[in-house]
Amino acid sequence: MWLTSIAMFAFAGNSLLCRAALHDGSLDAGTFAMVRTVSATLTLVIWLAFTGRIRSLASFDWPIAAALALYMATFTFAYLELSTGVGALLLFGFAQLTMLGSGLLAGERLSGAGWFGVLLAIGGLFSIVAPTLSDTPTVAALVMAVAGIAWGIYSLLGRAADNPIEATAISFVYALPVVVVFSVPLVDVAAMTATGLAFATISGVVTSAVGYVIWFAALPRLRQTTAGTAQLSSPVLSALAGIVFLAEPLSIELLLASVATLGGIALVLTRRDAN
Repeated sequence: MWLTSIAMFAFAGNSLLCRAALHDGSLDAGTFAMVRTVSATLTLVIWLAFTGRIRSLASFDWPIAAALALYMATFTFAYLELSTGVGALLLFGFAQLTMLGSGLLAGERLSGAGWFGVLLAIGGLFSIVAPTLSDTPTVAALVMAVAGIAWGIYSLLGRAADNPIEATAISFVYALPVVVVFSVPLVDVAAMTATGLAFATISGVVTSAVGYVIWFAALPRLRQTTAGTAQLSSPVLSALAGIVFLAEPLSIELLLASVATLGGIALVLTRRDAN
């Protein structure tokens, strides 16, 4: 449980750091995506070298690398026009649907309380962003939806990893060239600031490299349906972080919706799935 909780805070941190860097013009989207991916890759490669497992990078798992590359390439650019909470909702909402659907197709089943928890969590999330959905840019929303599906696939593939650190490092190493090629043409050197570069680096080293390793370590302990639902806590954490750090408005509706969402997730995580 605690590994999952730490991973959710890391995911929320990625949304907050990305939105903070782009929101005030501290960094352009291309540079953020590239610095985040490079710093995460270097962190993981150095760790493998330090532990004597650098040769594991010779293994090439193209599906997981492709899923990560697609997520990394779309996530940042969607946040150019989306707020912290709305972006995180779209990301993890589509990731949850991807993982929930995969789990159900694989024969997993939720108990009655589990289904109620899923519906309660989704309803709480929808109520958070419903007032702003009419103002959400369509293209950015679609791009974030693609990022969510890619993240869901990445998480599903990561469940089979024998070693979380090696699996995460391999996926980053082989995703890096794709992200760089995609990002370099969009880099705006004039928009770079020390603050923005720091945000991107922290996102890469801490909330991506370390956060993803923790997530891969937690995944084998979770059913696909449970893992998908657990990620719905991240939009709530992102929205609350946006209030604290980005001065986004606080409302009683947000507080009630957050309670509903987290309560629904608690039901899914604490009740055994029905056989």
